[in-house]
Amino acid sequence: MIDRLPVTDGLVQLLETVTGRPVGRRTVPLDAQGRAVTPPYTILYPLERVDDTNTLADDQRATVLDYQATFISGPTPRDPDSRGGDEQAQWLTDRGWKVVERHADGRPGYMHPINVGPGVVCWRREAREAGGMSDPNDAIINSVIRYRLFLEEQPGG
Repeated sequence: MIDRLPVTDGLVQLLETVTGRPVGRRTVPLDAQGRAVTPPYTILYPLERVDDTNTLADDQRATVLDYQATFISGPTPRDPDSRGGDEQAQWLTDRGWKVVERHADGRPGYMHPINVGPGVVCWRREAREAGGMSDPNDAIINSVIRYRLFLEEQPGG
């Protein structure tokens, strides 16, 4: 059985790499002093998990994990008149799409590797944009991508 935590850790690291911004797990990310960071940032939510391939030959080595990444824009720190904007939210979301970016030369695999733990390979990734919303009271606009990761334990792994 594939543990979720190493996969979540790998996806957090990948999102931090491709966005250049902090990622929180189910909550606002914290800085080194334990304080909430200011936007822009991403919040990653683990969603569904499926461990059955629905085949007669199912050897229980495959798992499909779904995640939601919420990309949060926000006001400029120390500027009380600033607002998070659509441009900032789309900029961050565009970087989030790099999770499923393929090689331009047609080579197999993905541009940006994901470390999902020893003996496990993520052989397929899917993403779909699921909208977003704004909260004018908080001056925050967000956008959402839902990822689906197809994983398999390697024999002897």
